[in-house]
Amino acid sequence: MNTKLIECVPNISEGRDITKINTIANTVTTVDGVQLLDIDPGKATNRTVITFVGEPEKVIEAAYLLIKKASELIDMSKHSGEHPRFGAVDVCPLIPIANISMEETASFAHKLGKRVGDELGISGYFYENAATSEERRNLATIRSGEYEGLKEKLSNPEWKTDFGPSQYSDRVASYGVTAISARDFLIAYNINLNTTSTRRANAIAFDIREAGRVKREGNPITGKKVLDEHGEPVRVPGKLKAVKGIGWYIEEYGIAQISYNLTNISITSMHEAFDETVKAATARGLRVTGSELVGLVPLQAMLDAADFFLVKQQRSVGISESEKIKIAVKSLGLDDLKPFNHNERIIEYVMNAKSDKKLVDFTVKGFAEETASESMAPGGGSISAYVGALGVSLGTMVANLSAHKAGWDDKWEFYSKWAVKGQQYKNELLFLVDEDTNAFNKIIDGFRMSKSTEEEKEARKTAIEEATKYATEIPFKVMETAYHSMEVMMAMAKEGLQNSLSDAGVGALCARTAVIGAYFNVRINAKDIKDKSFANDILSRSEKIYKDTLALEEEMIQLIDSKI
Repeated sequence: MNTKLIECVPNISEGRDITKINTIANTVTTVDGVQLLDIDPGKATNRTVITFVGEPEKVIEAAYLLIKKASELIDMSKHSGEHPRFGAVDVCPLIPIANISMEETASFAHKLGKRVGDELGISGYFYENAATSEERRNLATIRSGEYEGLKEKLSNPEWKTDFGPSQYSDRVASYGVTAISARDFLIAYNINLNTTSTRRANAIAFDIREAGRVKREGNPITGKKVLDEHGEPVRVPGKLKAVKGIGWYIEEYGIAQISYNLTNISITSMHEAFDETVKAATARGLRVTGSELVGLVPLQAMLDAADFFLVKQQRSVGISESEKIKIAVKSLGLDDLKPFNHNERIIEYVMNAKSDKKLVDFTVKGFAEETASESMAPGGGSISAYVGALGVSLGTMVANLSAHKAGWDDKWEFYSKWAVKGQQYKNELLFLVDEDTNAFNKIIDGFRMSKSTEEEKEARKTAIEEATKYATEIPFKVMETAYHSMEVMMAMAKEGLQNSLSDAGVGALCARTAVIGAYFNVRINAKDIKDKSFANDILSRSEKIYKDTLALEEEMIQLIDSKI
């Protein structure tokens, strides 16, 4: 069964006292199964973004403990900072990450809010997908007036709290209130300007953000507001949807920034916000010097940014993930204010760092030594997959070299597409390196199962059979992937850089080795399968791929031989 995962990103109103920040953040680590991914304090905003992830029940337990600890350590009557806020834990959004719907995530937000109100006596509101009414959906609306306006706000029946006491009290005076939500993944993203003017930064923010600016007669700043038939100000919408933004001056850096919330990156991506801000800044005589991420970012957002800038440069997008990260960091200027550590900023990297080390994360020497040890895994299946990954990596290298060859600028897209294909095959084969070992370990786990009773014996037999089938399917997948990857080497042998013919040839030979090696594994595992229909079918398909590979290898050798 797939595990449900949600992320929680509470923003606390403390960004300067590191002891307080760490004490509050580390409460989540007391809940078994919850991973604390990131703590990102800001001195000027006097605000810290904390990120943790886990199964829903465990996450809301951790969030409850964090809110409780923040209520003990943060006094809002003494708080000041650049960022809008109205509570010690200002916002506490829950974000669906895996195998859970937004509706179910919203139900956990409501459960958390009720407990915070009932047990801690802390008041607050639900917003975005957890909102109790459409009027309360927008965070800016429910946070209007901020902490200083809470006494007046809570005296208004229209602003009755969604959870906790509705009256202003000493508790509210010290803690404020909390906003809890279920929302899509949001990127908090600041863009740096070569100015100290908050007014000019705001002007650019109004150009870009979805809400735009209020329409005025004559002078766009001092002119009279234009009102509609209901007496409400008419707004001139900004350029980008799903973007909120304001300008501010950051004392810590001595510059003005535009602070964006990208509320749906499938509508407006990070690189689109950056690119449009560059255009708006240039039109106003300013220059963007870089940008800053607050909290974590999905890997795909960084890869999409890299592809965007690579295409603008007419460069191949079929390069490695690590190279793409470098391109994204430099293109967006994410290292403008301080070093950007991708292992601490990209959510998938942070989560992987906290999980068991994979074979593909070993050094080349370490992988060889692990293979040569007395352990039975990794074995021939994993090695076959790795050899296949090396083979298609060579084909991909030829595609990238060809895309970058002087005089071939009109053909870069053709080679880029082949390089992208090569990267896909490589990534699949690298996944299979570890999965082949995992499949073998499942068989061992089956043999270790208890067999004291007839029921246990039957369960053990079933587990071994299913594990053996899986351990046969994985090397078959290696065969299939390695064979298909030979199309990259064939294309490069025919139309790629001719000085790299030998590289394409070595790549094809590696792919052929991967196919034959995996074929041996399919055969040796299939003989232990009791389901003979399954075993015969996978053997038949394997034999066809084996023969097709030998034929394709011969064609490749003849082609390269004739050209060399």
